[in-house]
Amino acid sequence: MSQDQFAHALLNAEAPVPDGIVQPDGTPASRRFDVYRNNVIMSLSGALADGYPVVQKLVGEAFFNAVAGVYVRAHPPKSPLMIFYGADFAEFLDDFEPAQQIPYLADVARLEWARRRAFHAADAVPAPLDPLSDMDEETLLSTCFALHPSHQIVSSSHPIYDIWDFNSNGGDGKIVPTAQSVLVARPTDQVQMHLLGAGEDQFLRQLDAGATLGQAAQVAATQTPAFDLSQCLARIFGAAILTDIKIENNQ
Repeated sequence: MSQDQFAHALLNAEAPVPDGIVQPDGTPASRRFDVYRNNVIMSLSGALADGYPVVQKLVGEAFFNAVAGVYVRAHPPKSPLMIFYGADFAEFLDDFEPAQQIPYLADVARLEWARRRAFHAADAVPAPLDPLSDMDEETLLSTCFALHPSHQIVSSSHPIYDIWDFNSNGGDGKIVPTAQSVLVARPTDQVQMHLLGAGEDQFLRQLDAGATLGQAAQVAATQTPAFDLSQCLARIFGAAILTDIKIENNQ
């Protein structure tokens, strides 16, 4: 019996007890294996619930448990570290027909997964910003920034930040249907989330790809005319997600 055969039997209620798992009298240990099988499913479902508390709150415990039961049988763990289990849960929800009644559910799951990734990302010391104050405009626009390894950007056509905030912290109850992009990062010991302004997600993605500040700003302004560079820089500096500052062609 291979590990794959055992895993298949473990996650499929209709599969027979694997060869070699027997009672003292040599008969298949069906009842004992069923208990073990159920414990594994419950354990994986619990790990999924721990990683997606807002998703669970949005759909209710009973529905979430049913969804989790389907997911864990189709997506067994690929790592012994349960902190990484459920990485593709949002993509699963995209295609899970019963979840289509809540169109923002998968994107909320993406936001929750970004929070988990940020929490477990590598540490890095934010760069001091003092050198920027002495730069002229031309030099500043030629500057490249390295972003904190914990940073994540989640964009949605739904108000995912407001939905998460309301279901996690109570919020103010005012959720307006609108697209939202969120910066998730852990520059210190706590995961932080920042609601981004128009075009700021595009700007950050350009910086992360190696563009200079000027290049990133041009792309963001072209794609989103409402992009405000000064407001964007204030938000980024306040989020403490810059870990290195370099001037292009003068490193």
